[in-house]
Amino acid sequence: MEYTVDAMHWRASTTNPAGRPPPAGGTGGVPPGSTVAPAVTASFVCEGGPVGATIRDYAPGDKEAVVELSLRAWAPVFRSMEQVLGPEIFVRLHGDWQAFQERAVREVLSDEAMHIWVAEAGGRVVAFAAATLYLERAMGEISMLAVDPADQDRGTGTALTEFVTAWLGEAGARVAMIDTGGDPGHAPARHVYEKAGYTQIPIARYFRAL
Repeated sequence: MEYTVDAMHWRASTTNPAGRPPPAGGTGGVPPGSTVAPAVTASFVCEGGPVGATIRDYAPGDKEAVVELSLRAWAPVFRSMEQVLGPEIFVRLHGDWQAFQERAVREVLSDEAMHIWVAEAGGRVVAFAAATLYLERAMGEISMLAVDPADQDRGTGTALTEFVTAWLGEAGARVAMIDTGGDPGHAPARHVYEKAGYTQIPIARYFRAL
C-alpha cells in the first residue's frame, strides 16, 4: 500500500475526516478495530512545498537498499560519537561500527513485532522507519529512522516521522517516543523530531573504560 507525500503535515480528506494516515497493510499492519479506511491517500502540507516522496510498506526486496542507506546516514553519527567518547570506549562499545549498525538494522527488519515503512523518491528507497507498539502502556516508539544523506534537508525525515507518529496514534498509542543522541552528530535527528512536535527530556548517560 502506498501513501503519497506532498509535504509535511496531514491534510484531512473527505474519506478520512480525522486527518490521520491510514494504517499500513503488510508489514505495517492494520490495528484491530481501526476506523481508518486503508485506501485513503495521505498528503502533507507545509510552507516548504512538496517533499516529492511516497511512503509505503516495507517489503523484503527493500532490505539491501535500507541497510545501505542506513550505513550512509549513520556514518556522521558514529564519527561524532567517536569524537565524544574517544576511540577506546567507542571501539569497546561498537567495534567495527558498520558491522555493528548493519546487524542492528537487519535485526529490526526481521523483527515481526516491528511495523516498517520506506519512503521512495525517483524510484529509489531514500528513507525508512520502524515502530513498535506497547499497547499495555498505550505507548508507541519510533525505534529506528534513517534518511539517505543525498535526500536529506527535503522534508522527508519530518514527513516520515509525522506519518509514523500519526499511525501510532491511530493504532491506540497515546504517547509516542523516539530515542536519539545528544551529541553533535545527532543534531539533525533532534531537529527533525522537535519539528514534528516531540519534546526532549534531558538524560545523562556516562561511560568509563574498564
